[in-house]
Amino acid sequence: MSYTTQMDAARQGIITPEMEIVAAKESMDVEVLREHIAKGHAIIPCNKNHTSIDPSGIGSMLKTKINVNLGISRDCKDMDVEIEKVNNAVKMGAESIMDLSSYGDTRTFRKRLTKECPAIIGTVPIYDAVVYYHKALKDITAKEWLDIVRMHAEDGVDFMTIHCGINRAMYERFKNNKRLMNIVSRGGSIMFAWMAMTGEENPFYEHYDEVLDICREYDITMSLGDACRAGCLADATDVAQIGELVTLGELTQRAWDKDVQVMIEGPGHMPLNQIAANMEIQKTICKGAPFYVLGPLVTDIAPGYDHITAAIGGAIAATYGASFLCYVTPAEHLRLPNLDDVKEGIIASKIAAHAADIAKGIPGAMELDNKMACARKKLDWEETFKYSIDPEKARRYRAEAAPEKEDTCSMCGNFCAVKNMNRILDGEIVNIFDE
Repeated sequence: MSYTTQMDAARQGIITPEMEIVAAKESMDVEVLREHIAKGHAIIPCNKNHTSIDPSGIGSMLKTKINVNLGISRDCKDMDVEIEKVNNAVKMGAESIMDLSSYGDTRTFRKRLTKECPAIIGTVPIYDAVVYYHKALKDITAKEWLDIVRMHAEDGVDFMTIHCGINRAMYERFKNNKRLMNIVSRGGSIMFAWMAMTGEENPFYEHYDEVLDICREYDITMSLGDACRAGCLADATDVAQIGELVTLGELTQRAWDKDVQVMIEGPGHMPLNQIAANMEIQKTICKGAPFYVLGPLVTDIAPGYDHITAAIGGAIAATYGASFLCYVTPAEHLRLPNLDDVKEGIIASKIAAHAADIAKGIPGAMELDNKMACARKKLDWEETFKYSIDPEKARRYRAEAAPEKEDTCSMCGNFCAVKNMNRILDGEIVNIFDE
């Protein structure tokens, strides 16, 4: 038997090698996974040309995955530094790397990623078109936009963010419904500007079937971009965001009709009390396709700490249906993240993803938490470091304020509740001040 995409294989009843790998990672019956992929509720992004990939699955019934954004820009163009970020991200457990390069030799960087990196690789072709053609935005033709999609496919990227939901009708709706902020999506703003200057329809929407044919040929997952996501709390869940989501729901079905895997990109800034409802709306309109969220950031006033605002929103979003969290670093809204920022962003996202997996009952999600509890009960510091999400930081913090006695920490000393409970339950006398 032959197949074109993971979805095509799943619908034929074929278990692919990638499904076997993902099922083992998830401790899931491979037949159950195949059924989820056949329905479009789970995906395995894996371009046929990405030969170094270690496949991962994305879906609300699977462990929550995280994506790390990076790439070359005009102000930060050291390719080796970006590769170091990639390698560190993979070591720290990021399942996906998204190359958002917007300057220089983007293709060399992209091909290096798909040659060397085992993580899922994503891109946004609309950025690269502006760099590649090096001409005025209004002069890029519909054919040239699509040619960039094919180039990225040939280069081996596993998923592409395509801003195809912001069509002419959405363009007019956005102009007639004013926001506090405007479009904050880079790709969305580029396509909005292109439509405004040319008067033409969004080529990714107009020629959507051609885009799908490329994706089917290489088994690329469509990441349907949220051009109209809110950039501040005041704009969350407005007419533009929901209107675009309705279009994305229609485009999801058209992709499935061609056996193309799909995920939906979600809101950026959103009050806490709107997150769960947004997840339900997305699951309904997009028929259970995996949801990929940036945050959501739950307040607008924390530049320098937006990894925290995003982790709060991400944990809630994943609990209620999101399956893929795009990390946010402390540098968000301020600069390109450095190596330390990348680490902070990954750790915050991993905490959010793990907390959500526990909340939604993913089998085995609490296993490490239980081991950590046992280590703390025994006051076994080496075991505590072993089960920490960031062992290096945990070990450093303890070393920087070493306690007088090894079986306590410098916070509690002889007042340590754990030590005293262990002793009293063992029948010992506890004399806190005399010790």
